[in-house]
Amino acid sequence: MAPPPSPQPRQTRPRAAIAVTGLGVVSPAGHTAEDFWHTVLTARPTATALTDPQLARHKVRLGCRVTDLPDHDLVPAKDARRLDPFAHYAALAALAAHTDAGRPEPAPGRSAIVVGNAVGGRTTSDRESLLYAGHGPLRVSPLMPLVTMPNAAAAQIAMRLAWTGPALTIATTCASGADAIGHGALLLESGRADVVIAGGCEATLTPVTLAAFGNLGAHSQRNDAPERACRPFDTDRDGFVMGEGAGFLVLERAADARARGRTPYALLAGYGSSADAYHLSNPRPDGAGAVAAMRAALADADLTPADIAHVNAHGTATVHNDRAEAAALATVFGPHGVPVTSTKGAIGHLIGAAGAVELIAAIQAMNTRLVPPTANHENTEEGLDLDVVHTAPRPVRAGAALSNSFGFGGHNSTLVVTPL
Repeated sequence: MAPPPSPQPRQTRPRAAIAVTGLGVVSPAGHTAEDFWHTVLTARPTATALTDPQLARHKVRLGCRVTDLPDHDLVPAKDARRLDPFAHYAALAALAAHTDAGRPEPAPGRSAIVVGNAVGGRTTSDRESLLYAGHGPLRVSPLMPLVTMPNAAAAQIAMRLAWTGPALTIATTCASGADAIGHGALLLESGRADVVIAGGCEATLTPVTLAAFGNLGAHSQRNDAPERACRPFDTDRDGFVMGEGAGFLVLERAADARARGRTPYALLAGYGSSADAYHLSNPRPDGAGAVAAMRAALADADLTPADIAHVNAHGTATVHNDRAEAAALATVFGPHGVPVTSTKGAIGHLIGAAGAVELIAAIQAMNTRLVPPTANHENTEEGLDLDVVHTAPRPVRAGAALSNSFGFGGHNSTLVVTPL
């Protein structure tokens, strides 16, 4: 089967510059963008042992949890109790990004919300399934369909902001958050919206999900040393570590941001997407789909590989994905051609939220010119032509940043941000 060709960028009319004016994070590494960045920059792993009694016989008993989430006026505790965690995290992160952006209020119908999410309300779904199995149909909550639907996060954000424009949900598994941001930029470029909140959310640290990934062999089983479990691109890696959380950005046209006196964090310059059309779980070994997404994003941004100062890799710490991404990066940038980091070593794999949270890390690294080290990385696997940043943060030159997200089903998404 032939690899996919590199998509061609849209060049039909002058494009407006898209600014990132707000950031919001809920993560195992902290619940503000600043706390998150500090943890990632110090490469402090957040994986811990999971003590749920239901996991006693599981192959996987570790993960990167959201902990110490404070009661917050953005989503009062009485409301949070009626939400699945994935929607709760999304609402907190999205509203924090909106506040960080100076609470922009577009005209009615000129807003947009785009949420990336892979599976919806897994926590509630698992709980209600157990109630059904143990106690029968009358114990199942009538709210279950409303709480678990994947679009519940987008609906919550829209209702809390009273925004009546599109409120969309994108599901491309682990590329969902990145695709949501890319599609948010497309809405602004096409003139269909004036302000967009876009990002991703996930909460899948449940017994059934962990059992499935453990049986699939994709998840690390270092239950006795969870803090050392996620090892992107490392010789001693044995799978990803699942995390949870949310990351959201406020996007608007740069001219509009300047008009209301906001200084953006970055410009969202390029977006590329492709499908491997190859396998449900494994990427193309040569990384051809990832190459297509990266080249499309660079062309969309009107940049060359030489313009990229660092890459925030998908870097899951699974054997097949790390090898395929390494091959793709070497194809695009040349062997050891650009500093590469994976934040998953510190925060785990946030599934549908990963692309959004990792883009925030890429923006912070670009603005500080410090690339965070890849936590737990000690020795790059032989044959991977990568310059993996590890041990300590690395100063880099001024330049653009590229962030990769790849998902089960062969979904590839790349975002490029540039400094102001």
